[in-house]
Amino acid sequence: MSRYEGLDAAGLERLTGAPLVVLQSSIPSTQDEAHRLGEAGAPGGAVVLADEQTAGRGRLGRTWHSPAGVGVWMSVLLRPPARTAGGALAIRAGLATAEALAAAAPAVAARLRWPNDVIVADRKAGGILCEARRSGGAGGWVAVGIGLNVRGPLDGAVRGRAIALADVAPEVSRLALVAALVPRLRALEALPAALTEEERRAFLRAEWRDPGAEETVDLDPDGALVVRVSGGALDRRVIAS
Repeated sequence: MSRYEGLDAAGLERLTGAPLVVLQSSIPSTQDEAHRLGEAGAPGGAVVLADEQTAGRGRLGRTWHSPAGVGVWMSVLLRPPARTAGGALAIRAGLATAEALAAAAPAVAARLRWPNDVIVADRKAGGILCEARRSGGAGGWVAVGIGLNVRGPLDGAVRGRAIALADVAPEVSRLALVAALVPRLRALEALPAALTEEERRAFLRAEWRDPGAEETVDLDPDGALVVRVSGGALDRRVIAS
């Protein structure tokens, strides 16, 4: 793909500050391409952006419907210290996404469902996937995948529980979202290993829970969620690497 919403790769690099933007009209998975770039030694902050994914995936290998022209299907390659490549980074990616949505489309009023869902008007509008890899020659990296349903139509199998951002913010554009997302995600490389108290409070303010879900008690510095289950016991839930 030579252009994305009117900009070529060089124009997107200037817009976002990314050291490298790889544009694809159709690709199986932006995550797989980001890992290929990581293996090849690409710099942290490199971006893979596709108009369509034919084999997009979410957490636990779930399929992510990614048709052409309707969403932001993107992965950002990060090279943080190895110790940060875990639950804290996933929480930070969620917070960065919510902040980007607030900047690019304030009417969206995004919430976060632990560990990786973006919720708008009580329905899923997007997802975040952090996958860590390590290679002897290329060092370690994390591919942070972002999938956002910007406009319909939505796949019939998920229409009842999903939403497009344009349903609540008709003027939202994919380019504005990419411009807001990339710098915020790139900044995650430089943060310390553990979540700060401010970050933990920010997530708990933004947290969205399914009706009837267990009460959230706390978010640990490593990104683990502490909930109160039946009988009053506490259960600590971690984000799988």
